[in-house]
Amino acid sequence: MMKNNVQLITYADRITGQGIDALTELLNGPLKHVFSGVHLLPFYNPIDGSDAGFDPIDHSAVDERLGSWSDVKTLGQTYDVMADLIVNHVSAQSFQFQDVLAKGKASPYWDLFLTQQDVFPEGMSEADQQAIYRPRPGSCFTPMTCGDGETYDFWTTFTDNQIDINVYARAGRDYLNDVLEKFSQNNVNIIRLDAAGYAIKKAGTNCFMLEETFDYLDQLSARANELGMETIAEIHSHFETQIDVAKRVNMVYDFALPPLVLHTLFTNNADALLKWLAIAPRNCLTVLDTHDGIGIIDAGPMGDKAGLLDAEKIDNLVETIHDKSQGQSRKATGAAASNVDLYQVNCTYYNALGADDFDYLLARAIQFFAPGVPQVYYSGLFACENDMTLLAATQVGRDINRPYLTPEAITDALQTPVVKGLLELIGIRNQHPAFAGEFACHGEGESFTLSWTLDDSSISLNVDLTKRDANIVSYQQAETLTTSIADLLNPSQD
Repeated sequence: MMKNNVQLITYADRITGQGIDALTELLNGPLKHVFSGVHLLPFYNPIDGSDAGFDPIDHSAVDERLGSWSDVKTLGQTYDVMADLIVNHVSAQSFQFQDVLAKGKASPYWDLFLTQQDVFPEGMSEADQQAIYRPRPGSCFTPMTCGDGETYDFWTTFTDNQIDINVYARAGRDYLNDVLEKFSQNNVNIIRLDAAGYAIKKAGTNCFMLEETFDYLDQLSARANELGMETIAEIHSHFETQIDVAKRVNMVYDFALPPLVLHTLFTNNADALLKWLAIAPRNCLTVLDTHDGIGIIDAGPMGDKAGLLDAEKIDNLVETIHDKSQGQSRKATGAAASNVDLYQVNCTYYNALGADDFDYLLARAIQFFAPGVPQVYYSGLFACENDMTLLAATQVGRDINRPYLTPEAITDALQTPVVKGLLELIGIRNQHPAFAGEFACHGEGESFTLSWTLDDSSISLNVDLTKRDANIVSYQQAETLTTSIADLLNPSQD
């Protein structure tokens, strides 16, 4: 069972400049007792594909530049380890798909991949194609000519280098089951079901989060549970969908929280945030930043469904991020870079808040007091600013928040007031027993309180947005302790 403590999200190489063993040393050294678990972002072969590991050539192999499965197993002896089961697709460079390109339907791997004809055997109309939900503009099919002389429309939900798996076929099911077994054998105990909402395609639907998708996730989760692993569904969608999904899986992500926290701090109004926290799933992981951009769709309207924020507020939120980041996020978002996700703004969370140390710590405090198990992304841990040099070199929007760090950079960051303050907050979240109890929130407008109570212990975050006054009041063993967020940045000198 996952521990109810703060976890780290990181690439092994980008945080250390080395591999998985160096990450273990960092967690056991300078970051000792900070994290109970780590989401180890794709470490499969290759880590430097077109989508930073989310387009695996071999999902069952550790990239040798990072180490081996034994290094993963060693990490898992001390920490919860989360790994990505990339449910929807495989790299076009995989040996399986290369064999399909060479032989067409004669390939023994033909059934592993999904084509348009598999879902639309009688042909697909323009209306059918327009109905399909896709996270990026353009068609979700890529025509490719194989060695048998035939051209087939392969299903490519994300990019033409990511070929969708045919999860209806035994070959697709066996492929994913083999990866699950490899995880189980090497101390991976939490599975993130990446892009799970797109896995099931059905004619006459939008091919996203269907009832059949829920059934499929149930089957995947049951198999993972049999192998001793928990599953986390990774789905960006309307907030009501997240609530529905949470009832069907072990855990979900609270992707509505990041934009709502920004909106709260930008407008000095917590109403939308409090509305969400009152109804948000309790079986969730909370994040502010991840290896992807800052999700927007999760708080906004979708079709005829009202959002937690209306369209005007969503527009204001996005424009404020661009302003706070001095236009840097605009250079990394949408058509400005090769990452053109329709629902994300690419920017570090620290820069999205204008690199304001107090607001950043307040945002983290809100995250840690929200229901769920908190995760902190490695660039957020060290309050990194936008990596415009890397963005210019790769022209990949998400790279603005995927920096390559050095031991020297980490040592320097650990001495800054904002990182020291964040580590203090993590310690409070990890150590106070009340976070295992009952959550409550109340307030309106500029003032609100988030609180937790367990038996005779309690802890609360009290915030006045207009005054930028925030404090944590802890009651434990008949002792009351008040910690000011501002004081975390300016600790008293003994």
